[in-house]
Amino acid sequence: GGSSGGHLGVQSIIESLGTSDFPRIRIGVGRPPAGMDPAKYVLSEMKGAEMDEFLAWCEKGAAAAEGVVMDGLEAAMNFFN
Repeated sequence: GGSSGGHLGVQSIIESLGTSDFPRIRIGVGRPPAGMDPAKYVLSEMKGAEMDEFLAWCEKGAAAAEGVVMDGLEAAMNFFN
């Protein structure tokens, strides 16, 4: 549960489902440099080591999603957190 936290995609899901009570797997992108618009930062192109790190986190997120489906939410949370 919880709010969209300003994330328009999550807000769209909340509106479509009519509830904010659903599990979420979150992958953070860090904080933007001082003075940079957060939306611009999130949508900026990743390169080099930053992209490699992001892809590794995506693999972990996919494994977490599989864990939720196969083993249940609580077991996946205990394993991945």
